[in-house]
Amino acid sequence: MKGKTQLFLCFSMVLVLFMIMPISALGAPGNDTPPEPAYAKWGRIAVQEVKAKYPEDKVVDYLHVGRKTNEQETIETFKLWLEGKTKEFGVIIDIHFNTNTEKITDIQFKETSR
Repeated sequence: MKGKTQLFLCFSMVLVLFMIMPISALGAPGNDTPPEPAYAKWGRIAVQEVKAKYPEDKVVDYLHVGRKTNEQETIETFKLWLEGKTKEFGVIIDIHFNTNTEKITDIQFKETSR
């Protein structure tokens, strides 16, 4: 009988702990999604612009090269790899925008073999 009482008390304590513990402490699904990187918006624009410039080719890879920022202008650089009917090639795209307003001021493309 003593063993059953101890088992009941242990079970009751665990039950009480689960009732008072916040659900977020249990790691509810969806809470572990990493935040979107700061360059994601510009990456979507880069892919969109490259697809518009090379409509016959397929974007097969994507790399964020980096960001250069000063008080007035920021440049986000991406390298996209395209697969065409006759060749594969890279496109380096620089998106220039106003640092404060995020208004795009220029977009430059450069094809590369690597």
